[in-house]
Amino acid sequence: MTVAERLRAEGHDVAFAGTPEGLEARLVPEAGVTFFGVRAKGFDRARPHTLITSTVTILGSLVRARRLIRQWDADVVFGFGGYVSLPVGFAALTRRVPLVLHEQNSVPGLANKVLSRWARAVGVTYEGSIAHLAHPDRAVLTGNPVRAAVLEADRTRGRRALGLAEDATVLLVFGGSRGARHLNERLAALAPTLTRLPSLQVVHVAGRIEAASVAERIASAIEAPEGRYEVVDYIDDMGDAIAAADLVVARAGATSIAEITAIGRASVLVPYPYATDDHQTLNARAVADAGGALVFADADIDGAEFSDAIVDLLDNASRREEMAAAAAALGRRDADQRVAQLALDAGREETR
Repeated sequence: MTVAERLRAEGHDVAFAGTPEGLEARLVPEAGVTFFGVRAKGFDRARPHTLITSTVTILGSLVRARRLIRQWDADVVFGFGGYVSLPVGFAALTRRVPLVLHEQNSVPGLANKVLSRWARAVGVTYEGSIAHLAHPDRAVLTGNPVRAAVLEADRTRGRRALGLAEDATVLLVFGGSRGARHLNERLAALAPTLTRLPSLQVVHVAGRIEAASVAERIASAIEAPEGRYEVVDYIDDMGDAIAAADLVVARAGATSIAEITAIGRASVLVPYPYATDDHQTLNARAVADAGGALVFADADIDGAEFSDAIVDLLDNASRREEMAAAAAALGRRDADQRVAQLALDAGREETR
């Protein structure tokens, strides 16, 4: 949607193909973008029969996607790696419409690995993912686009919205859409230690499922946590929340890392251990290698080294600033423009 907004702002028409049951079915029309529902599903390697059902679904969606591309008179088809990219991408190829891809993770997913054989160009977030593509020479290092609201994030505004003191040291904790339970439990266990640090305020985004239990655990672990350790289920404006923080503890999803680096904040990253091809660990390592983050495996966060690392960073403002600068140098604030340009270039080549 970030890339779509960039293209629309330049006067181009954009339609979004996504699964009818996904969040995109609601969010895309709300944003005023034409939405086409195309069914797609992955397969479970532990259940081989799902390969048959997913293949049947994709073949049926290929027919629908061909029709949609013709009706929309598309000049370019852009795939971002979800399973719906397979039928729409193959439909583009059969209709001789240029196909462009973007890969946000360090290790490309199945759809992008397959489709990269025929794509005109593949935008990548990490240089290390290029070797996994069928045609490395067609890869372009673009970065991962982040929303305009994130690029406009403001520290003071974020602190006011969250009720944080201007002169406090702020720790922001958040997981991902899944797999945050262990991280939630570990940070809750550290609450007594963290709240003994002077001038520290913690904002813990625990997720809708976990928030109540985490808040209950915090309330039983420390007296009067209000103003010192706040647990919330969700924050609408994560950009301002990240900008308000001095240190971030988070999973290592591609979007989270893109936002942290675009804003420029020191982080302690705990990759989701069951991510496909362990891509979150590779995502996190790219930031750590640049000096912007510390990385801990999920299996290691129960040890003292994890808690000591967080406390040490909270006590060391100069090191946090160095890490924040390194993270900002890694972030690509113009990634949306770079990715959109791939589509424009492909469209222009086709009309020559």
